[in-house]
Amino acid sequence: MTHDPRPLTHNILRLFVACELPPEMKESLSSLQETLRRRGTPPLRWVRPEGIHLTLKFLGSVPQDKVGAICEALAPIVQGISPLALSLGGVGTFGDRRGPRVLWVSLEGDLEPLAQLQRRVDRALEPLGFPPERRAFSPHLTLARVPDDVGASDRQRLKELAAASEAPAASAVTVREVSLMRSILGPGGALYERLAAFPLS
Repeated sequence: MTHDPRPLTHNILRLFVACELPPEMKESLSSLQETLRRRGTPPLRWVRPEGIHLTLKFLGSVPQDKVGAICEALAPIVQGISPLALSLGGVGTFGDRRGPRVLWVSLEGDLEPLAQLQRRVDRALEPLGFPPERRAFSPHLTLARVPDDVGASDRQRLKELAAASEAPAASAVTVREVSLMRSILGPGGALYERLAAFPLS
């Protein structure tokens, strides 16, 4: 486990547990975003490629003095799980009755060890007051979010565009660690800071 020595400046932190992505996968994601833009997506809030990550668990607002206990709980979960080979899969959307709200790309590869890792995160953090996820784990990377003012016809067009799109063919990348991340909300969107890393063994 490695810790970032920089001091934490606020008493309440917005935290999540994630796998950070290698640069070559972020380049593929940037290419996919540009391809989708050229195909005529409605106005979306695109996630910066450098900020895209694979979320295992969102913790929300957490007191700073709880970070140490979270790190202690997460440290053992990586034991016996080898680095994960992952590649980009299909493009899709999540939504509600109004239509798509999130545009994403799925992952392929070592999905069973990845799901096992996510379950371990859930179990490790439950005693600290973080309830397990109710929904089944669906590994994906968020490409963009749909603003509230996008109309029904544009949302339907986005859904059809996603269904007809494919991620660029690329070799599998290797994910080698789990990170405890801090999200810092700002006017230009969220910035992410790694607080601790737990290498897969």
